[in-house]
Amino acid sequence: MSALTTEIAVLLFILITVLVLFATERVPVDVISLGVVVALVVTGLLPMERAFAGFGSETVMMFLGLLILTAALSRTGVVDAAGRTIIRATGEDPRRLLLVIMVGAAGLSTFMSNTAAAAFFLPITVGLAQRTRTSASQLLMPLAFAAILASSVTLVSTSTNIVVSGLMTRYDMPPMGMFELTPVGVPIMVLGIAYMYFIGSRIIPNRIGEGEFENGFGVRIYLTELLIRPNSPLIGKTLRESGLGSELDLKVLRVVRDKNQYFGPRADLSLQEGDVLLVEGQRDEILKIKDRTGIDIKADVKLSDPSLRSDETLHLVEAILLPGSPLIGRTLKRFRFRERYGLQVLAINRHGETIRRKISQVPLQMGDVLLIQGRQPNVALLASDRTISILGQVEGQRPNLQRAPIAVALFVGSLLVGTVGWVPLPVALLAGAALAFVTRCITPEEAYREVEWKLIILVGGMLALGTAMATTGTADFLADQIVRLTAGASPLVLLGAFFVATMLLTQPMSNQAAAVVILPVAIQTAVQLGLNPRTFAMMIAVAASCSYITPLEPACMMVYGPGRYRFTDFVKVGALLTIIIFILALVLVPVIWPL
Repeated sequence: MSALTTEIAVLLFILITVLVLFATERVPVDVISLGVVVALVVTGLLPMERAFAGFGSETVMMFLGLLILTAALSRTGVVDAAGRTIIRATGEDPRRLLLVIMVGAAGLSTFMSNTAAAAFFLPITVGLAQRTRTSASQLLMPLAFAAILASSVTLVSTSTNIVVSGLMTRYDMPPMGMFELTPVGVPIMVLGIAYMYFIGSRIIPNRIGEGEFENGFGVRIYLTELLIRPNSPLIGKTLRESGLGSELDLKVLRVVRDKNQYFGPRADLSLQEGDVLLVEGQRDEILKIKDRTGIDIKADVKLSDPSLRSDETLHLVEAILLPGSPLIGRTLKRFRFRERYGLQVLAINRHGETIRRKISQVPLQMGDVLLIQGRQPNVALLASDRTISILGQVEGQRPNLQRAPIAVALFVGSLLVGTVGWVPLPVALLAGAALAFVTRCITPEEAYREVEWKLIILVGGMLALGTAMATTGTADFLADQIVRLTAGASPLVLLGAFFVATMLLTQPMSNQAAAVVILPVAIQTAVQLGLNPRTFAMMIAVAASCSYITPLEPACMMVYGPGRYRFTDFVKVGALLTIIIFILALVLVPVIWPL
């Protein structure tokens, strides 16, 4: 039996303090994580090199590679295309989207790392939330939980199963089969998804205010004009068949034909060459028109300087009309805006009002926001003239659609190579990230802007805490207390106690570390009592993936920031889910692997 030492007592104090700070959230989680590393070094629980080792660990490198590869998928338009496909298949019903996201993440997680599955669906889910005006918090936690729920379906669903299988061979037990856990894993996955759909999703607080979808910077609703070019594939198609609404999320307000014929946005109206469509939509959706064949923003077509067509010389800015601007009350055509500044107004936003006139004929008002395109010197001239006030440059570039197949191949190939074991998964993902740079799917600058560095710091710090729990004997001490408290109990109670011990340890520690600590104790206990050690091994494999009551599971960490969650949100939603899985495992495991 492990005795309570000073080191264990100090570490337990640190652990309790960390959990309290996480729960109260008065200190940012990344600051808490750095504080943990400092505390472990100062108290002498870990030498400095081991405390800092977490930041260069396999887990952190895996996260970094995943984040870069998913950023490359987003940069090349793959994420947007996947989102449009889901929208076309399910519509914009948030409940239907929720079910599709969870089933998709669980299905993907069945044959790959649940962290990778969550990483793949994360940007897609955020985009779908924005598109359907749904709070991202309502979708991201179910996404993470669904990915974790599939961890016990196959041997390769999580690396923890592989670790447990390897440990089993050391105790003269056959390794875990590819689908040996499936009879337990599938019911857990199905019941867990049902819980999240009917109960859990209703408990999740809405962490994003409703007004953010309409008023946030960069998501204003703009008016612009589209031109149907010669030989366009849209010629002869109806507005319903054009996909402007379903694929680009653009609302057609009016169709102008031959400069003097005006048509309402009837779904059965056939489009013709030269038609001008007045549409409104979000800025990013309008800019995607540039990548559609046969259709263009009308202002682009009328550029007076052909050199402005080069992506290297173009700049996009959002600008607002302030009191006293000479543009107020005048139209862009009358003011000769394009001729005067060499800039094009691609779209206009007038908050709270739908404009149904051509951009060149709209009398401008104070507070109008213009989306302007042109050379940087011309933009600077406009800003210095005090005609308008520049809100900021539009960051990001148009999707690099030509490299989308390469980005998909790198993402899938990296996961495949890492999953089958040809090279370690972190190495495969970092190699994929490096190739994404080499093939120009994404630049290093773009990738590093997309990396959630707070997440990297949080993971590194928590890994140091897990290391300290193992090296100081704290994990063994807690496991021994479970055995002592259940001495003389029935085999079923003992099996449940080891589930609880593993589940509790897997919150501050990695899943693999928790399994490594508990499994030897459980097997030795089973052998001494004449029970089936395989039953205990399978129960621990299930319990090690039961990480729902804190956001410290990697898949949960990934959604913590984008969903604007609080630590207590996971406790509220995950506690009941954990109890359901505990009961289900306690019923099924002894039946499939008799005690």
